[in-house]
Amino acid sequence: MRLDKYLWAIRVFKTRSEAADACRGSAIKLNGQDVKASREIRQGDVLVVRKGPVYYSYRVLQPVDKRQPAKNVPLYALDITPPEEYAKLQQPRETVVIYRQKGTGRPTKKERRQLDDVMDLNG
Repeated sequence: MRLDKYLWAIRVFKTRSEAADACRGSAIKLNGQDVKASREIRQGDVLVVRKGPVYYSYRVLQPVDKRQPAKNVPLYALDITPPEEYAKLQQPRETVVIYRQKGTGRPTKKERRQLDDVMDLNG
């Protein structure tokens, strides 16, 4: 059973191509190692999936290749994500308010870089 197909079947990702992209982007670890989308999974393997700030953990109960209804997912994958990871979703995000005078137009490239640095979007 291919890893990308399994992640799609248990509804971790909406599409199989999203699952494959996550594998290429090193967002998926199988038993602690980065893996390719074509990697074969077996019963008992542990998957760690990074989606945003959260690392979701799953134990493979049974490989499945067809997309499952949400109610059947617990038959194929056990969610072993620690509660601390789910707590990351509840943390408030910082809000940065930047005031520009009306009528000054769009920011220049230099001003845009300064705004990005303040908002920490580039890194």
